[in-house]
Amino acid sequence: MADTSVLSRRLVLALPVLALPFLGLTKPAAAARGKVVTILGDSITAGLGLPAADALPAQLHRALKAMGVDSVVRGAGVSGDTTAGGAARMDFSIRPETAVVIVALGGNDLLQGVDPRVIRANLDKILNRLAARHMGVVLAAVKAPPEIGRGYARDFDAAFAQAAKAHRVAFIPNLLEGVDRNPALKQADGLHPNAQGVKVIVRRLAPAVAKTMAAQP
Repeated sequence: MADTSVLSRRLVLALPVLALPFLGLTKPAAAARGKVVTILGDSITAGLGLPAADALPAQLHRALKAMGVDSVVRGAGVSGDTTAGGAARMDFSIRPETAVVIVALGGNDLLQGVDPRVIRANLDKILNRLAARHMGVVLAAVKAPPEIGRGYARDFDAAFAQAAKAHRVAFIPNLLEGVDRNPALKQADGLHPNAQGVKVIVRRLAPAVAKTMAAQP
């Protein structure tokens, strides 16, 4: 069995520690450059340890452009944020002209051992509010490692999958799939994605975002 103290320390390091501020645009300016995509996330999605050009918002923008999709991609990450924090700040962090929101939260809930039922309630609040604001959604989860306890990991993962199904939004079960256990795709800390790791993430994320954008008026 894994040393739980070591695992806990690694989880702490793997979770969000940096906020990336977003830049506001007026509706006319945003429309001229493409639909606005906002990432309601944390330091992993904001690009901890990477130049802005290699971080997720910039790489996602380039990937969408390569697909022929014009976009303005904004990072709205807050250090240490949880699903509860995202629900509390979403009206401020997600500007009115946003067409699609990528909800990429949950890592800190995992670290804190938040009850999956509470996580599900927070996700419901976020997704209901986004629906009321007529914004498309891509829900991107982080997969709980079985080392923390298979029962909790199962319930944690289910909270995201069930929320996506109930609200009929695009769903990515594990944003870090192919990256989280591959040292070649990590920075020197062995935890956060490097530029190539972000590219792997974007390869899976961009098509879901493009499809969701196409469905938005």
